[in-house]
Amino acid sequence: MADGERAPGPRDVHDPAGFIARLQALKDWSGLTYRELSARAEAVGESLPRSTVANMLSRTTLPREELLVAFVRACGAGPDEAERWLAARKHLAARRGTHDGAPGDGAPAEPDAWADRDARPGPDGRAAPPHTAAPDGPARDDRAEDQEAEDQEAADYQRAGHQAGDPRPVDPTPADPTPADRLTRERRVRDVREWAGRALVPVVGGVALVVAVTTVASYVGDDEDRHPSAAAPPAAGSVDIRAVHSGLCLNERRGQRSGQVYQVDCAGAVVPRYSLARLDGGLWRIASDHPDYGPGCSGIPAETAREDGAPLVDQECGKRGAREAFLIEPLNGDPARGHRLRNAATGLCLTVPGASRAQWTPVVHKPCAPDGTGQLFAFPHRPADR
Repeated sequence: MADGERAPGPRDVHDPAGFIARLQALKDWSGLTYRELSARAEAVGESLPRSTVANMLSRTTLPREELLVAFVRACGAGPDEAERWLAARKHLAARRGTHDGAPGDGAPAEPDAWADRDARPGPDGRAAPPHTAAPDGPARDDRAEDQEAEDQEAADYQRAGHQAGDPRPVDPTPADPTPADRLTRERRVRDVREWAGRALVPVVGGVALVVAVTTVASYVGDDEDRHPSAAAPPAAGSVDIRAVHSGLCLNERRGQRSGQVYQVDCAGAVVPRYSLARLDGGLWRIASDHPDYGPGCSGIPAETAREDGAPLVDQECGKRGAREAFLIEPLNGDPARGHRLRNAATGLCLTVPGASRAQWTPVVHKPCAPDGTGQLFAFPHRPADR
């Protein structure tokens, strides 16, 4: 973007309506559907019902702080960006309280705008039971809420320049363990070095099957999704590699010669610039372009014998074989939750230890966790001006 931000922010917003418009711009930028936003929030322990998001974006009042944070993080904003959104919200809330006599930041937003409708208070002050009347009107069932989300998504889609009749891909449904998962279990009972010395032909068949299945699934039509998902399998080209749990992006430390990769704020993740390159057999290479050292590739260091816990480093391409090749696979077949990066030589996954959200946490190779904790990544295409 022109101001260097990697995503639309709340800059120069003067009223709640403008604030909501910028939130809508952030959602449009993310390319995610309401369902995918809800799934991403759930993956990090936050609540973001899709009907609540649709309701929020159709109003001109400020959302609750916890809803705002969950939404901007699900869209891909990092910690610093989330703080900017919170600061802008507090500023607008304070102005409303001072100039308009409206509730300030300490006052709740309109209850029916932000809370789940079935939880609205009844006449006695307690939550109304599901599908019963609340003071401000009849409560609607899940079908009505889903229809509202559907209608709002359709409006978003047409605003983006698409036609109402255009084909709409869907979120793939969770599948049984993929061939890659079964392959990993088999690897664990083998000697890793013996496996690494063998030809990759048996792996190629399984990998190609996984890529083919996920690629087809990401383009099957559905009634909710109105455009190709940013959570779909990645495409070759310039990308940011973003840790889903933290919203931070992979990068090196400028001036450091080791090539060690860390997670950092995405707005400053330019050393190096990354891109994805296809390899044979459905594998991928993470290519780096360093301003000081030139082209390279990410992988396990050539000089290390350690595999479990080995750091992710950027080095010269072509000297590490399968150690610098990766399988990119959606967790349990659901790309909305993010993708694992599994090293082709070891079967280990790129990991942010402890699912840390701290900047400058080093990225390492660890056994792939069933729930993908600290191991899920997204690959948004990098803006041309970054």
